[in-house]
Amino acid sequence: MSIADEELAEQRAAVDRIETPSRLRVVAGRFFGSAQGRIGFALLTLVFLLAFAGPYLTRWTYADKDFTAFLQPPSARHWWGTLQTGADVYAVTLRGMQKSLVVGLLAAVAGTALAAVVGAFAGYFGGWTDRSLTWVTDLLLVLPAFLILAIVSPLFPEGRWPLFVLVLALFLWMVTSKIVRSMTVSLKEREFVKAARFMGVPPTTIIFRHILPNMSSLLVVDATLNVSVAILTETSLSYFGFGIRPPDVSLGSLIADGAGTAVYAPWTFWFCAGLLVVTVLAVNLVGDALRDAFDPASRRSAG
Repeated sequence: MSIADEELAEQRAAVDRIETPSRLRVVAGRFFGSAQGRIGFALLTLVFLLAFAGPYLTRWTYADKDFTAFLQPPSARHWWGTLQTGADVYAVTLRGMQKSLVVGLLAAVAGTALAAVVGAFAGYFGGWTDRSLTWVTDLLLVLPAFLILAIVSPLFPEGRWPLFVLVLALFLWMVTSKIVRSMTVSLKEREFVKAARFMGVPPTTIIFRHILPNMSSLLVVDATLNVSVAILTETSLSYFGFGIRPPDVSLGSLIADGAGTAVYAPWTFWFCAGLLVVTVLAVNLVGDALRDAFDPASRRSAG
């Protein structure tokens, strides 16, 4: 082997040793490289830590009542004050945050999963499957979601909030399913899908292994943004008494209870309202940063 051949072999070996960054690493780099990504992630981390670790910092629980401190301002005994019932504002607010976050996350994930399945099946199979699923999607789009949720949610047995999550998720998927359907119609004509079909791979396997993974960026961003939508919807319903009901609490029910005393006892209202604003802001910042990380062209076009 000549010296030139040895140098060429060494260069090829050096090229092979170069580690190509994975898509996940590239997206993470873009996400944390943006200011809104770092701020949103930090805020969301603090919100979750406060909601799920904060209750262990105090001896009061959301069900406890201090009958010696009715509607008291913040103090060393009750950090965020008390309600008219003697409940500790800090404890009940963090309990409400937990419930709103869990409901928002579960509803968003369920809604995005339903959008992915319905849109992919409609776009891949076409024909009567497409027409039937599209008809259902269009029907749900024109129905008044908030009114239906307000009517249906009081029918659920007490403490069955998972049913409320499922009904909430039923009204979060329609627009995304239309986007997934149009992308599926395009993807099913790609060479790798045709090759899998010619090899006898079942349609459901093609959908879940080849089509939906190519939409992962869309689905991740959609699920993230749906969290804030679900939280605000649940909060609005609970505010009017149609969502999470006593003895449990959510941010919406706490805001409704504190609205009447917000003027002369602001601690009963502003802590839960402020945390709701911070939570929704953090989720939206994370969602926008993820969208820009998956598709840098969207950030350039917006600018």
